[in-house]
This record gives sequence, C-alpha cells and structure tokens, in this order.
Amino acid sequence: MARTVVVDNQQYKQRNIVGVWLGLPLITFGIYSFVWYYKINNEARRFLRDDSIKPGISLLAVLLGWILIVPPFYSVYQTCKRVRRMEEQAGVPSRIEPVLGLILMFVFSTYVMYIQSHLNSVWDAYTGAATGPVASASQATSTSAS
Repeated sequence: MARTVVVDNQQYKQRNIVGVWLGLPLITFGIYSFVWYYKINNEARRFLRDDSIKPGISLLAVLLGWILIVPPFYSVYQTCKRVRRMEEQAGVPSRIEPVLGLILMFVFSTYVMYIQSHLNSVWDAYTGAATGPVASASQATSTSAS
C-alpha cells in the first residue's frame, strides 16, 4: 500500500490516498488518521530541515484542539503550507492551496486525500514521473488477467 522513497538518505512514504483517507482509518477505528497526521508533519520537518516544525504539537492541535475550535483549522492550514514549501523545493508545478485544504475538512475530511496526493507528487518528483503510471499499468494488467 505504501512505497518507500529515499531522498537525501531520508526515507519517506508514498501512500495510497484512498487507503489513508478511508481504508486504514476504518480498520483502526480512526486512530490511523492521527498516526498519519503525525507522520506527514514529521516528514515535512525532515524534508524541509526545519526544526521549528513540531509534529507532536500539530497532532495535539488536531486531536484535542476541538475544545477551543480554532487549533485544528490552523494546524491543517499550516500543514498545507508545509506541503506547499515541499512542492516548491521539489519543483512540482501544481501546488497545494491551503485554503482549499481547510474547505475540504468539511467535505467528509477529504483534505486527507488532498494533502496526501500533493505529498505523493513531491515523492514522484524525486523518483521520476514514469514510475507512477508504470505501476498503475502493471496493476491494471494483473487485475484484468484474473
């Protein structure tokens, strides 16, 4: 389901966007959503080499911040901005829009798929664009043969 990508001797995960949004959270009763959120913020911290990014604080804002209403929205907005910085650094032409990430929080939490798809585009930039479609084509071939 996830593919490991190595960039500058650091390992990152290229995850299935539907698996992250629906599959694993259903299986784990929602716990994976929080694990995923921590991991992507940690990946952003390592990729950007920015020690001011605190994945634990981002997680707390989403996990317990609903008491004060604002923290989860701010945290998702900041996470989208981090992904945008990652895309700029990787030279990805299509960039994430943090405001759209906020809006998608209200649409069945599809912000998860939105953020992960943009993260995957960062990893595609480092592995080469040919690996994505080739993997999809080989999966389509194996499923049609069954």
